[in-house]
Amino acid sequence: MRRVRYHQNGGPEVLRLEETDVPRPGPGELLLRTEAVGVTLPVVRKVRGGGLPLPASLGGEVAGEVVATGPGVTGFAVGDRVTGLCFADGYADHSLLNTAMASPVPDGVSATDAVALVRCGLVARGAYAAARPAAGESVLVTAAASGAGHLAVQLARALGAGRVVAAVSSAAAEAKAGFLRELGADHVVTYDNLAGEEAGRWGGPVDIVLDAVGGDLLSPAVAALAPGGRLVAYSSGGGTIEAYDLLVGAKSAIGFQMALIARHQPELMEQWRQELWELFAAGRLRPRVHAELPLEAAAQAHEIIESRVNLGKVVLRPA
Repeated sequence: MRRVRYHQNGGPEVLRLEETDVPRPGPGELLLRTEAVGVTLPVVRKVRGGGLPLPASLGGEVAGEVVATGPGVTGFAVGDRVTGLCFADGYADHSLLNTAMASPVPDGVSATDAVALVRCGLVARGAYAAARPAAGESVLVTAAASGAGHLAVQLARALGAGRVVAAVSSAAAEAKAGFLRELGADHVVTYDNLAGEEAGRWGGPVDIVLDAVGGDLLSPAVAALAPGGRLVAYSSGGGTIEAYDLLVGAKSAIGFQMALIARHQPELMEQWRQELWELFAAGRLRPRVHAELPLEAAAQAHEIIESRVNLGKVVLRPA
């Protein structure tokens, strides 16, 4: 089979397409014929310098057909179509998926829609839930045109937010503005206009910030909160928040990690997953795909993510 690995850290140019044997599923694992792979910013960052032993393979959000099952597998069978998070060799013709991370794909749903909806949708849904939103509260979403961000904008609207503000980088800001307004955002703002007098242009401070960026954006994101507001950080981008900035406005910062929910509250994750499919079936949640590229174009997919110009999900199609 073909897979993508990297033998040194760096940019997209270090990705290599290689030939290797098709793996065998171990206990509790499914072997998929991979139909779609979601490209994510955390994976792109790992290639730049994630501290993994080299050479390293790339994990990812995968969707495909089960072609073999490992010992002890129940609830899944050969021929099922599933999606989930694969931690190694996700950029490949075949991938191994632990059943704990697997989710059935409903009939009639494409692999591309499945891989664009489920994992990013679960992250967006979980981050919003972590803020403990009340009906009618205002929400600001950073990285709003990203794979998770564009779903967070729609979920906030569908779940009762009173005002939805989409925050984006300056890259392709005009195209992102139209894209996000179409998805339900009331206002679109660039990161350099998050706080201060500029906030009046997008309705003023918000009750909730869902932040997928981190780093230097954390301080202006906290400044964009109204008194008593909550920032939910679910980024791999690091960064720090000054305690005084929280204290002076009685604001809160909350960390969210999907892996902890999957490990300790699987029933909650399943509830969110079913909610995502119901909203999708009702047409209230529409995953958007910026580009579908062949596996050998993995470097191009990473370039799109790093340039911050994508409108929605970037997907690799191994087949």
